[in-house]
Amino acid sequence: MGMLRKIGRATLGAIEEFLYSLGFFAQVLKESALLFRRRQVGFRVLVNQILFTGIEALGIAAAMALAIGAAINLIGSSLLAEFGQGKLMYTILIVVIARELGPLLTAFIVIARSGTAIATELGGMAVGHELEAYVAVGVNPISFIAAPRFLGVVVSLVVLDVYFNVFGLLGSFAVVQLLRPIGVDEYFRSLFAVLTPGDLLSGFVKSLVFGVIISVVSLYRGFAVERSVTEVPVAGIKAVGSSFMLCILADVVMTAIQYLG
Repeated sequence: MGMLRKIGRATLGAIEEFLYSLGFFAQVLKESALLFRRRQVGFRVLVNQILFTGIEALGIAAAMALAIGAAINLIGSSLLAEFGQGKLMYTILIVVIARELGPLLTAFIVIARSGTAIATELGGMAVGHELEAYVAVGVNPISFIAAPRFLGVVVSLVVLDVYFNVFGLLGSFAVVQLLRPIGVDEYFRSLFAVLTPGDLLSGFVKSLVFGVIISVVSLYRGFAVERSVTEVPVAGIKAVGSSFMLCILADVVMTAIQYLG
């Protein structure tokens, strides 16, 4: 009976936290929709979040995209040519980068940099009673703190995915030319022949969903910190772990719907 009670309490606690997180998500969406009607509220926070999450991560995103694009080209041109299927290299390049690795790897970059930063920053603000100070002067922390960070992360992740695709699909050509030259006309003609709007839409939708997941989870974990300073690093760890798990799960679900639906 004791074990059943523990399982029951754990289940009820999980359901309660899930419902609370849904309410928090709805509140963040509501305040985000109103953000541009209140330009003076959180606009600077939004700009700073885009700068940190998007602009400052361009370098690592470009390096990863170049390496992956070059590896796919080198491996594909070597192995597929032996079977007379060299043209499949471009299809594989599109599927792997634009549909799968582009959105997922950029999400991992954002989780490692911004997810941790947001959760620990908000946790520190909670411990330092800064959030209480906002409430005391009549400022909604969701409006001023959460909404601009939510929008900043989502916008940045979508832009990073586009940037990743450009370097992975096109920029890698310059790297491959140094090792295994391919005709320029052949490369770009074959690449754009297999690239469809559906490929771009798939990457866009995934990056949008991943941005929502990362921002909401990080904000939620940060706001959940109460009084103890030791809760702050724990919030960062939980934000990273939950974001990784949920993004991978969402990717599997969206991929299954895309190919099996």
